[in-house]
Amino acid sequence: MDAALEDVEFLALSANRVAVLQSLAAESRSRSDLATETGASQATLGRILADFEDRSWVRRTEGAYEATATGRLVADAFSDLLEALDLERDLRDIVAYLPTDELGFDLARLTDATITVPTGTRPNAPVQRLLDLQRDATDVRAFSHAFNEQTLSLTAERAAAGDLQFRGVFSPGAVEALASDATLRQHLLTLVDAEAAAVRVRSAGVPVAGTVADGRVHLLVRDDNGVLRASVDTDDPAVREWAERAFERYWAEASPLDRTDVVSPG
Repeated sequence: MDAALEDVEFLALSANRVAVLQSLAAESRSRSDLATETGASQATLGRILADFEDRSWVRRTEGAYEATATGRLVADAFSDLLEALDLERDLRDIVAYLPTDELGFDLARLTDATITVPTGTRPNAPVQRLLDLQRDATDVRAFSHAFNEQTLSLTAERAAAGDLQFRGVFSPGAVEALASDATLRQHLLTLVDAEAAAVRVRSAGVPVAGTVADGRVHLLVRDDNGVLRASVDTDDPAVREWAERAFERYWAEASPLDRTDVVSPG
């Protein structure tokens, strides 16, 4: 383990070493190619390549260098580590609010996800990101413990016009909150009445706020006080598979919402 950590430290202490090894793992290159690609001097490249040859990570070919099988192994593993650390930095401020017990996928699947957080000038940025995804979607499935006014009005309008196929399953509290407000209640009734929409209520509640819009998964992340902290969206296949399974499970355990339940909640 100590020897392995020494090699990790050896790579981590030089961005040039990482860049050279990753470059050679992709394809063979001459020293001049490496200099152009990395910006490293010939003297620096000479030391790096000599160190790599000592470790049997690279070998010389005709006028060039290429990574060995073990060199490619190290390059791939180090690239994975860097991706994991980049993702950790992105999630660091919101991980405490992620419903990790409900997320049936490895967080590494979020490496290419779009993470949107509120800012001083755009406090509603996570919801706006969801609206942007839903605005042109033709098929939306949602499961959530809340339904905000902006997404509700957009969904109701597009479903009523026949521009959107919508299925949603929500916690009782989400429906009660909408039904208690005259404007929101009307939006909800429009959605319930739309032929292209179906809404259900899961009496046990819905522990995570998720939406699948034309195959892209969007999650709203709130803290214990209901304050919106971030949104995360991705088209990763594993995340989409989890979201579709979660939706179908919640949907199967829920009951259809009737307009009388909206007009006379409870």
